[in-house]
Amino acid sequence: MRVLLVAPLVHLPIETRTSPPLGLAYLAAVSERRGDEVRLYDGNVEKRNLADIVREFDPAIVGISANTIQIKSAWRDASVVRDVSDAAVVLGGPHPSVLPEESLAQPGVDFVVRGEGEDTWIDLCGALEGRPREQWAEVAANVLGITYRDGDQVRHTRPRPPIKDLDGLPFPAYHHFQMERYTNLQPTIDAPRVPSYPILTSRGCPYHCSYCCQTGPRLWRPRSPESVVAEWSWLVRDRGAKEIGVLDDSFNIDRKRVLAICDLLIKEGLQHVPWIMINGIRANLADVELLTRMREAGCVRTAFGVESGNQRILDDAIDKKLTLDQVRKAFEAARAAKMETIGFFIVGLPGETEETMDETIRFACELDPLVANFSMATPFPGTRMYEQVKQNGHILVKDYDDYAFFEGKAAFEMPGLPAELVERKWKEAYRRFYWRPSRIARQLTRWSTYRDLPRTVRVAWRTAFG
Repeated sequence: MRVLLVAPLVHLPIETRTSPPLGLAYLAAVSERRGDEVRLYDGNVEKRNLADIVREFDPAIVGISANTIQIKSAWRDASVVRDVSDAAVVLGGPHPSVLPEESLAQPGVDFVVRGEGEDTWIDLCGALEGRPREQWAEVAANVLGITYRDGDQVRHTRPRPPIKDLDGLPFPAYHHFQMERYTNLQPTIDAPRVPSYPILTSRGCPYHCSYCCQTGPRLWRPRSPESVVAEWSWLVRDRGAKEIGVLDDSFNIDRKRVLAICDLLIKEGLQHVPWIMINGIRANLADVELLTRMREAGCVRTAFGVESGNQRILDDAIDKKLTLDQVRKAFEAARAAKMETIGFFIVGLPGETEETMDETIRFACELDPLVANFSMATPFPGTRMYEQVKQNGHILVKDYDDYAFFEGKAAFEMPGLPAELVERKWKEAYRRFYWRPSRIARQLTRWSTYRDLPRTVRVAWRTAFG
């Protein structure tokens, strides 16, 4: 069966990294293992029109994956497909998973996959293959984890259990991607190191942070060190990777597993290829020995989700299960291991005041990571924060395309927390962190400052003047 997988265009007002969408790479791999003929279309790098690709390839089924800031592009892509094809159109990803009926109501959408996609995708493809549209509702009833129409009714099948044996999945099918069109994983920091590849060594997270949306059970599932390093070796030796980015939400939940992965990387002679932690690691589970071993195995940079410099906000607004002292010790450990750091910080969380946001800015300056990423609290659908703001405040975002905070606009207001205050403190955070004399001197020693001077000037202007 011909299968087309689509990554919708992401509209962002800033320069950002581009890397192949890992979820679709896994779907492509399991589809190929099923025996399907696969084609992939990434609207972020593709130069051809989607409608032309659909006409040329003539797929039987089209899978489109989207988060919240992609969802309107995904709906437009579904409509484009329907205009030129009678293929079954399936939407999946974080946003359709939490609001399946919303996506099912869009023109051209036939099915929504909720939660983890690989097993559901394979079952749905098998159910639909060779069957006319009139029989789709009948056969779909036996596929776990989907939402679909049956006449005038919307049906939700039972949730699908998460995949337990992640080692059983094939490696992502990167041969379907035009890798030369992707940048390295953090181009605003690093000189080009391409090709760059993402890797996922575990799925899920056992924590319950209020700003995070998890579409399935809060179950952390690791791959074995042997499976991880086998893929790592394949990326380096077969795919020519010059950089690898670990995408795990909770990479260091199992300390022994991390140490085993590092030991195997060194044993296999793979430590010469730099790797970075894209989404960071838990600060309360980081120590000098762990970070030093990671550094010896090739990890050059890690990130920590600090979020706030106020303990009450960490406890009550986020439920972070983290203390400020644990964060300090994690950054000290990273410095001792000679590892670069990124700190993720949030301003404007429910319950914040101007003073608590000042504490976050001061804490960021105290920690002094290589990069401080300040975001405005954003209540994405499916999060506890979203329900809290709906109940006690007012969501200001009118369009899903505007859910990205990069335009400097607050996403919500609550009593005592006006949008103007959050927007002002967000801009102030960047000024106070990046325009310190010590920070400017440090930046002037980095080659990246001069490698892309126009971008450096644009970023400097934005952080200084908003």
